[in-house]
Order: sequence, then C-alpha cells, then structure tokens
Amino acid sequence: MTKLQLQIVNQAGEQKVAKIESDTKEVPMLATGEDFVDLAARHFTYEDGDQIRLTLDQPNQYLVVKFDETLDASLVYVPNQEWIYPISMSDNAIESRADGRFMSERHYLSARVATKEEIQSYRNWALNPHDGKEFHGAYPHAHANVETRNDATFFACNAIDGVYANLSHGSYPYQSWGINQNLDAALTIDFGREIEIDQVAFTLRADFPHDSYWTQVSLTFSDGTKEVFQTEKTPTRQVFDIAKRKVTSVTFCELIQAEDESPFPALTQIEVFGKNV
Repeated sequence: MTKLQLQIVNQAGEQKVAKIESDTKEVPMLATGEDFVDLAARHFTYEDGDQIRLTLDQPNQYLVVKFDETLDASLVYVPNQEWIYPISMSDNAIESRADGRFMSERHYLSARVATKEEIQSYRNWALNPHDGKEFHGAYPHAHANVETRNDATFFACNAIDGVYANLSHGSYPYQSWGINQNLDAALTIDFGREIEIDQVAFTLRADFPHDSYWTQVSLTFSDGTKEVFQTEKTPTRQVFDIAKRKVTSVTFCELIQAEDESPFPALTQIEVFGKNV
C-alpha cells in the first residue's frame, strides 16, 4: 500500500481552507488515503500562486491523477515523494486552457496508484495533460529550447496534452508548440525511467495559409540513435513505426521547413508508443 496525501497550499506554503457547505465551518484542503485519495469542496476559490501538493510515502510510483474536471485523468510516473502542481491565474495561462479550469468554487481532485495492467500496458507514454512549462515532479515532461514569445499557448507541454485541434492557433483548444521561427528548435520529452518504444506519431499544426509545415523531422533518442521522417502538409496524424529501442527521452529536432510563404510551422501533438521496461 502507498500512502497518499493531497493538499492545497498558497504561494507561501500555508494550508488553504474551504467550506464543504455554505453554512459549515472552514476545513483544511487536505486529505490522506492508501492507494487512493480525493479532495472536494463546494466553496473554494483558487488564487494565483496556489499549489496542489501530492506527497507519497515511497518513491517510484505510477499514479492516475485528475486535478480538475476539465483535465483528462493522466497516468504519470512520480520518481520522488512529492509532486507540486502550481496554479497560475495570469491572463495568458487562462487563455491556454479550457474555460473554467481552476476557476469555479466547486472542485474535485483525485489521485490513485495505477494498476499493474495500466503500468504494463502498451500506450502513448508521452501523454500528460497535467504537464506544465517547468518540471515539478511528474513524468512525462516536455521542454524545448524555444517557445514563441514565452506564451503559454505555445509551450512545449501543449504538444503532449492530448488535444489534437490544429486548424487554428493560439488560445485553447488550438494551443501548440510554437518555435518562434527558430531553425534550431528542438523539443524533448523526458520519461523519467526507461521505456521500450516502437512507434511515434506527429500531428502538425495546420492553420493554412497562416501556417507552414515541415517536410522532414528527426527524433534523437537517449541511447544515441536517430531516425528521420518525411512529413506532409496534412491536418491528420502522421504515424511511423520505428526500430524497437529502450530510451529515457526523445528529442524532436532537425526540422526542415517547406518552401512556402509562411514562417510559422508548429507542432500540435507528438506521441510515443511502447511499454515500460
């Protein structure tokens, strides 16, 4: 059994409180459980800088988490014993996410230990709708050497959030990884442990004619190998089988842009399929 604690604190690390009912006293936004924990309130308002903190009594855990009703449940790997999820209320952060996320007074959060079947499953191990710009304790995590204007609607984490809408750009649901016209742009996905992979998929942003696209992209792998892919001008997923290999990270790089009038190629989603080792 794994002991889990879920709590909400402010930017200074002080415990937040809430009311379960409007006429009841305030109680701490904190709950504990074994292999499962949830936290609920009818009268609680997030403030900028608040943090959702998930702590565990043992390391190297696979968890299924859902921190907001607008976020899909996510299977993540937490190597250490704490995951801090920061809440931003900046206009730009709000623009990049679904309406209502962390904005209402009624909230339900949960986390549980993943089942053996989930951990051993063949799946897209790059998927993490709960990822953010910075790493705060849970994998997979996406980061890049460039993100357009440091704008949340173009952060690297958008490319692994499971949202495939790509016929426009900018605010949700058309967030993407934007490269700010940088020819050396590269996006890395860290898995936090070794996985064995054999297939990848790319969904390019397709807001034509505003957008350009890449005719060739590469993936470099943590084992020192590389594969090159010929990509097309299409809004649909482009799926490629690759040689089976064990990796801890992949980097999407060496991006060859089409010779068209637009300077704006972008990536909507990247998927990496395989199994845990």
